[in-house]
Amino acid sequence: MYFEISFPGLGLRMDPSRIVINLFGHNIYWYGLIIAAGFLLAVVYACRRAKQFGLKEDDILDILFVATPLAIVSARAYYCIFNWSLFADNPISVLYIWNGGLAIYGGVIGAVLAVIVCTRIKHIPARPLLDLTALGFMIGQCIGRWGNFVNREAFGAETDCFLRMGLTDATGHTIYVHPTFLYESVWNLIGFVLLHVLSKRRRYDGQIALGYVAWYGLGRGVIEGLRTDSLYLFGTNLRVSQLLGFASCLAAVVVLFYQRVFREHDPSELYVNRAAAQTDKPAEKQD
Repeated sequence: MYFEISFPGLGLRMDPSRIVINLFGHNIYWYGLIIAAGFLLAVVYACRRAKQFGLKEDDILDILFVATPLAIVSARAYYCIFNWSLFADNPISVLYIWNGGLAIYGGVIGAVLAVIVCTRIKHIPARPLLDLTALGFMIGQCIGRWGNFVNREAFGAETDCFLRMGLTDATGHTIYVHPTFLYESVWNLIGFVLLHVLSKRRRYDGQIALGYVAWYGLGRGVIEGLRTDSLYLFGTNLRVSQLLGFASCLAAVVVLFYQRVFREHDPSELYVNRAAAQTDKPAEKQD
């Protein structure tokens, strides 16, 4: 177990507690609080911009009730499937989610499936909602990675780079590693800013979702290669999230290129403009 955290290149040293407070004998952890904060900000952002995508806040909130639990189950399933050796002797421990073990990519897959199913049931188009969901993902992932910082986890291999993070154990021994949580948080922050700006000039529904897949996939693929806790593909040396990151990035880039070069897009085809035309009202102003 590691205690003190330091960034010698930045002249920083700290020892943040994992526990926020103890209530009635139960610890409230920073990790959960940080994840919840990222989720809440993503929801607030999505609701704030819903009309600019032709969507209703009520529809977003309704879908969240389905997407959230499915995302958690999917994130757990992804982690357990590719880390089965930890659960083989006691399969019931798969349910012990409070012991940790969630994979972001699994959560993303579960949330996307929930959006697709729910939009079919509610008879609303999936692509504009996926655009808005992608922006929410960026917010949640950017903030959520700081939960890994407090937990002293999801770091990379040892390094002597300027941004190296020192982790000191109970014996006073310190290792210096890549702060991959920080790399991914910053990458997602930059991605959110770029996609937020692009979303106000999007040419077709689904463009922002494709941008998210390309941007996050590229960053995750590169950063995953630095980590020491990767999930591997069934006895191989292939890191699952790295493979999925690069593959999804390539696929998204190909589709984006095709849409850019070979397809003409009329702004009136955007769902927000079609919805406004049906009600004879101007589309919500992009601000």
